[in-house]
Parts: sequence; C-alpha cells; structure tokens
Amino acid sequence: MVVNPAPVTGLRASRRNPERTQERILQAAFKEFAAKGFAGARVDGIARSASINKRMLYHYFGNKEGLFREVLRRKMAERQAWGVATPDDPMASLPYWFELACKDPDWIRLLEWEALQFVEKRLIDEEKRRESAGRAVGRIRGRQSRGHLSRDFKAPHILLAMIALTWFPLAFPQLTRLITGESVSDVSFRKGQREFLRKFAGAFRGRVRIQSNHG
Repeated sequence: MVVNPAPVTGLRASRRNPERTQERILQAAFKEFAAKGFAGARVDGIARSASINKRMLYHYFGNKEGLFREVLRRKMAERQAWGVATPDDPMASLPYWFELACKDPDWIRLLEWEALQFVEKRLIDEEKRRESAGRAVGRIRGRQSRGHLSRDFKAPHILLAMIALTWFPLAFPQLTRLITGESVSDVSFRKGQREFLRKFAGAFRGRVRIQSNHG
C-alpha cells in the first residue's frame, strides 16, 4: 500500500522556501496596507492573502509595524532606483515620473492613508525615510549644478512640485474626472497629461553652461 505524503504547509513549507514565503507575505501586505492603511490593515487578512499561517508572519517580521517597515523599505529602494534613472531634462523627467505613478497607484494610496492616520505623528521608519528624501533632494541639486534644472528654485521645492504635478491625478482621481471630464485611466487623458507636463516643465529648465575659449 502506497501512502501519499502529507501536503507541506505552514512552518514546513516556509522552511523549504523562506524567500518565496516572505515575498508572498510582503506582496499581500502591500496590497492590504494600500487598501486600508496601517491602522485598518489586519494581520489575519494578510496571512490569508499570502496563504500562510499567521505565525509565519510574526516569525519573519515580528509584528504589523515590522511588516509595514519592511514594505516601506522595499518601496523606497525601488523608487530610489527609479529616481537615479530619472532623465536630467525636466521636459523628459516629468512625463517619466507620471508614467511611474500610473504604474504604481497602490503606493500613492498607501501614502494617502498614512497622511490621514498619522497626520503630525512620528512616521514609522521616519529617520530612514528622511534620509531617502534627502538623497532625492541631493539628486535635484546635482542636476541644478550641471545646469539641467533652474537655480531660481530651491531643490526641495522643485522635488515637491514634481511630485505634486505627477502624482495628483492618481491621488485624486475624482477631482481629475470632475475637472477634465476624463478618467485618469483614459488613454486620451494620460497622453494629454504627458504633453502638458513636457511643456510645463520648461519652467524648471536651467541653462546648461557652454564653455567658450576666446584665447
């Protein structure tokens, strides 16, 4: 008589492939946090979505805050890579940022929930996130020093303006629809927004210095 082995679940499955298990947990957690915010997210729901035992979530991440912190760090690393790849010319970089926002609306929703739930409170992982923001401001200053961005504006203000211009339609789709009569998901709206951003970005453009030799 042949006895079929019992299915590998819970702790045994996680030990066989811990990286895959953690990846499933993080993906499920990101969706849950984006949909409900940190306060509204439930560990039980994340565990169900990841098809794991809730104990495994605690085993890998400690608690809900530890899980949220890891989700944030992964997203910051991803967005830092995108920031490094940003074109120097703002007429190219603003449409580029808008396209990235369109591909990652859950990140914007997560930040909106955080704004509502934390307000003036200290943010989870605030110091590392401040460091990440500082690096982004530093990249803006670098583009200013190379003449690609105007020096008429402070670097933090340029960064805030770029985020506002490219994220707002995704953050407030109802206002986008009321104002333009189009959904943010409409191809025609996205095409028009990219063109608007390309033209509007001229306000941020600097003058690339050209070395001249009169000797």
